[in-house]
Amino acid sequence: MTSVHGSTVDGVLRRSARRTPARVAVDYGERSWTYGELDDAVSRAASVLLDQGLSPGDRVGSYGHNSDAYLIGFLACARAGLVHVPINQNLTGDDLVYIVGQSGSALVLADPDLAGRLPDDVRTLPLRDADGSLLERLASAPPYDGPEPRTDDLVQLLYTSGTTALPKGAMMTHRALVHEYLSAIAALDLSAGDRPVHSLPLYHSAQLHVFLLPYLAVGATNRILDAPDGDRLFDLIEAGQADSLFAPPTVWIGLANRPDFGTRDLSGLRKAYYGASIMPVPVLERLRERLPKLAFYNCFGQSEIGPLATVLGPDEHKGRLDSCGRPVLFVDARVVDEEGKDVPDGTQGEVVYRSPQLCEGYWDKPEETAAAFRDGWFHSGDLAVRDAQGFFTVVDRVKDVINSGGVLVASRQVEDVLYTHEGVAEVAVIGLPDDRWIEAVTAVVVPRGEVTEAQLIDHAREKLPHFKAPKRVEFVTELPRNASGKILKRELRQRFADE
Repeated sequence: MTSVHGSTVDGVLRRSARRTPARVAVDYGERSWTYGELDDAVSRAASVLLDQGLSPGDRVGSYGHNSDAYLIGFLACARAGLVHVPINQNLTGDDLVYIVGQSGSALVLADPDLAGRLPDDVRTLPLRDADGSLLERLASAPPYDGPEPRTDDLVQLLYTSGTTALPKGAMMTHRALVHEYLSAIAALDLSAGDRPVHSLPLYHSAQLHVFLLPYLAVGATNRILDAPDGDRLFDLIEAGQADSLFAPPTVWIGLANRPDFGTRDLSGLRKAYYGASIMPVPVLERLRERLPKLAFYNCFGQSEIGPLATVLGPDEHKGRLDSCGRPVLFVDARVVDEEGKDVPDGTQGEVVYRSPQLCEGYWDKPEETAAAFRDGWFHSGDLAVRDAQGFFTVVDRVKDVINSGGVLVASRQVEDVLYTHEGVAEVAVIGLPDDRWIEAVTAVVVPRGEVTEAQLIDHAREKLPHFKAPKRVEFVTELPRNASGKILKRELRQRFADE
């Protein structure tokens, strides 16, 4: 029996539907759902899923593009006691087979244009735009009237991005995600009067759990887009239909580099959220100069914590543009050395967390779970510095720090310097094997206009000690990244180590 003191993910929607049933909850394309309609659709979708022969605790993959159907599928899993497994819609081949198989998904909710990528022996149900799809079956399905899930039941396997190794399924409970929603609402000033637009992939935890579900909790009207299309976003902002936007640095960089960025009326945008990877300080400065009244929030965390861990608020940016802020409501964070002992403020160390938002471990990976959860804390793998006021500044991922001649070099510091050169549109700094240096600092650059390797190396040496400046520059047309905007440095290391 569900505790009267508990809360579940689907309960977040149920409460908003009881409070404001006639208010519009979600707009997607030409479809619109009030809170009452959305709650009813979720109950009927839960019945549809259980009618497929599924039982509480079974895993259900979700392999689709952004849509209202994707959201309904997730919430229906939550209501029926099933474990939702979001799958990057860009995955194919072995990567796709790995997540479906490793999670043990008994069914995959799939958009019709993606279903053909799945192995023949995987049972699927179309999300939308097909006969017998989840949306099509809602009208004839009865509302779910079964038992409610418990707060400590698993509700999602949230796979890590896999930028450095095979993805791991972080086991998220209802309790963990509801705590994270409360943290997001408090730290990001989310309110029912906001007009948020959700354009990043819903399979990714940041868009779904830091913004869409918390906004449903407070009763806002949410617009879901297929993708972060600059023309569409600018049109919505100018029309007064969007005033809150989350995007990773790669998307903000793209918006800032648009020819019409300086001419469109973007004054209606009130809240700008960035995160998922480190924002280059020069890019943030350019955005703030163009939109001085826009409130910027830096959101930092990782899949295992739901994913929001720290926030830098609008009134906290001055003098600390490179900071990711302070821990949110339900997160306790420390910076420790290799032995797990606290390091002095201003000293680099690994960030560790303790929080009700944390996952229960990694699905079917006991060794990886034991390595990450030790001494009562979760070890994040992020290197950071904490100052005397409690603000954290992320230096790098542990695995991305470069050992150059026995001296550790943070790739972020080099990237920030290179971003100040007018010939750099995007850059990722990596370490490549080198007989002399152990690892050679290497910059992989997407150029803007004409620029040479020598010019960029000289520019870096003017601002950095020579041992931190790139030894080598590679030029590419684009940087590999996952759908959340994180640059896949592992792929860059593999590609250029072979050249």
